[in-house]
Amino acid sequence: MNDLPNIDKALFNKPSLEEFQSYAIQNHSPKILLLYGSLRERSFSRLLAEEAERILKAMGCETRFFNPKGLPQVDDAPETHPKVVELRELVQWAEGMVWSSPERHGALTGLMKSQIDWIPLSVGAIRPSQGKTLALLQVSGGSQSFNAVNQMRILGRWMRMITIPNQSSVPKAYLEFDDHNRMKPSANYDRVVDVMEELVKFTLLTRSVSSYLTDRYSERKERG
Repeated sequence: MNDLPNIDKALFNKPSLEEFQSYAIQNHSPKILLLYGSLRERSFSRLLAEEAERILKAMGCETRFFNPKGLPQVDDAPETHPKVVELRELVQWAEGMVWSSPERHGALTGLMKSQIDWIPLSVGAIRPSQGKTLALLQVSGGSQSFNAVNQMRILGRWMRMITIPNQSSVPKAYLEFDDHNRMKPSANYDRVVDVMEELVKFTLLTRSVSSYLTDRYSERKERG
């Protein structure tokens, strides 16, 4: 008697030991894209992302930034708009991402959401964000809050990303950076280091097997 009558067992993905071993460890530096959510001249979400980038580089990562200035609203420009093309190419290049947003009116900013909204779930046979790692940062003007990182965590899951457990929320961000726009030594700074370290670890552990981790029974069934 078939104990799973509604499932085609022939489509189960049960790799052999040899197939597991074929997922060779990639020896290049982790490739991390950083996005931030404010266009202010002294944007603390950008400064926090820049600090995160310094940490990532010290850990041996290759990093790139996307400057959202000039990015149009979703549906207000074609997908061929230069800023949209730039963003999507960077997402495809990356193996992991850092999203850094201010909290505004109890939420992530519209600019941050627009960047995420321009990233498609699929482009032909390519899923730009699926299986890639994600770290979340936020800055607040007042007391510590987790509204923005919690909302971005939902978005990261929706984008089928491996969103790491740790996160950083920096309260009273205007007190955390010096006159040279560097983050001051503090427990908040140490937390950012922790988050970046965890991002690197998760990226190293998962990037070689991303295609295996995101291979779904339902999609294999649909492909026939």
